[in-house]
Amino acid sequence: MGSQPRRVCVTLESRLESMDLGEEIARCVAGTAAFDEDEQHRISMAVRECVINAFKHGNCSDVRKKIEVDFTLLADRLVVAVRDEGKGFSLNQLPDPLADERLLATSGRGIFLMRCFMDDLRVVSGPDGGTVVTMTKRLPSNHKPTAAAETTKERQP
Repeated sequence: MGSQPRRVCVTLESRLESMDLGEEIARCVAGTAAFDEDEQHRISMAVRECVINAFKHGNCSDVRKKIEVDFTLLADRLVVAVRDEGKGFSLNQLPDPLADERLLATSGRGIFLMRCFMDDLRVVSGPDGGTVVTMTKRLPSNHKPTAAAETTKERQP
């Protein structure tokens, strides 16, 4: 891949149908970035969870508000930023989805899944509202050990 970043930016409506569209676009972008099928699934699920949160919690299902999803493919990573028009939130305010009292809850695992599926997750809420959730996934070439490293490992007693 060249050194120039490639971008895909979409604006989604705050509607349930947007979850599927965001997920499908994420899968296509991840495929273009040469992630294998499992990683494509993980990335697309992380984006789906993020768009669901933007729709449900950020925009409070208000069809007048939009969700922006920006995919930036860099030489070494894929960066996905999801913006809503809500009031914002802090990660510190969220309950632990693995706490005993939350284990059987039917919601509240989106951020947890995003953290599991992606390499980095950042949340920034603007002073006048709106939240940007930025997720990063290193490209497959950065996940695989080099042939030299594998050879060195095999030679060690």
